[in-house]
Amino acid sequence: MKILVVNAGSSTYKLAYFDLVNAQPTQPLWIGTLDWGMHGKIHLSATSNQFSIEEECEDIEEGLNRLLQSLLEGKTAKLKSLREIERVGHRIVHGGAKFKQPVLIDREVKNQIRMLIPLAPLHNPINLEGIEWAEKTLPHCPQIAVFDTAFHANIPEKAKRYPVPWEWKEMGIQRYGFHGISHHYCAERAAVLLKKHPSKMINCHLGNGCSLCAIENGKSIDTTMGMTPMEGLMMGTRSGSIDPGIIFYLNREKHIEPSDIEHALNNSSGLLGIGESGDMRELLKKGDERSLLAIEMFAYRLKKEICAMAAVLEGVEVLSFTGGIGENDASMREKTCSALSFLNIKIDKEKNNKCKEDQIISGKDSQVKVLVIHTQEEWMIAKACLCIRDRALQSGRSNSKHLWF
Repeated sequence: MKILVVNAGSSTYKLAYFDLVNAQPTQPLWIGTLDWGMHGKIHLSATSNQFSIEEECEDIEEGLNRLLQSLLEGKTAKLKSLREIERVGHRIVHGGAKFKQPVLIDREVKNQIRMLIPLAPLHNPINLEGIEWAEKTLPHCPQIAVFDTAFHANIPEKAKRYPVPWEWKEMGIQRYGFHGISHHYCAERAAVLLKKHPSKMINCHLGNGCSLCAIENGKSIDTTMGMTPMEGLMMGTRSGSIDPGIIFYLNREKHIEPSDIEHALNNSSGLLGIGESGDMRELLKKGDERSLLAIEMFAYRLKKEICAMAAVLEGVEVLSFTGGIGENDASMREKTCSALSFLNIKIDKEKNNKCKEDQIISGKDSQVKVLVIHTQEEWMIAKACLCIRDRALQSGRSNSKHLWF
């Protein structure tokens, strides 16, 4: 089955193409990226074995069309016609309380995603744009939505609720959690690497967005992100958890509008707000006082939240790192694990520094297994598309138990 995956982030689109015959993990045959966060320009790149392109374009739709067209080009072209694509899978960041599994996308599903924009203003609008682009470009294809919140849908009520007036829950005020597609993949991948499902696993998804997940026997039981993707860890441009009184103070005493505060907390806080760059690589290169402080704050808050997840699990058997920072920044992994030595977490420095593939990097004397896992969100989305029954597609049943084998 030929599947296109659309993974839309706050500043990028990543497209991936799979030709699948079964539900076994695999790398995409082609991947394209559209990035509009690169110095104000829209940049696109695509790779397919030995074929690659690097270009700039005028607008996002043009860039997406150009990426898709590259699937048809050159000696290593993957398709003769776009009509060969049979399904399109989309990562949707916020699914609210309604969507607990992948669904076929119809008008009602799009309306629900649109209604959730206030809870994920950086992501759900971009997710919708990706859906509408795919509907226009590939009108013959069923579209499937896969939700980042779904993996956390069954966390215990004591973790899901906030200590706020009881009736607020009826207004949707609760913890939803995010990065669920990545956390789910890492839980499955850890089970493969260790030849069993860890009973107590903490997964650290560290990138521009950051979150932890406490995973018990393959199931999410708590996570650091909450009703929106702003809660929890310090991130690239997001503040993470702060005293909510700060918002009221800025509005009441400094007369800053709530929308401006929201924008600042989403777009000019975190690593960017402290270190003047939201990119950990740039902070490490600069090495000035503000950059170093940003790195120390990031590591400090990460350590605190890992300990909180260990308390939730009443112990920890596995600590895993994924995401752009988690997979590639050996110094942050070492800094974090060194600070957690009291939990009997120890890494092998040589393995950590040389780690390129999915690997166990803990030392022989560590009581906790430390893993580096290269997340494959696109694969998880493709697998969801593969597993939806053809009869469900034909009947249009988009939110029932009949979708799955």
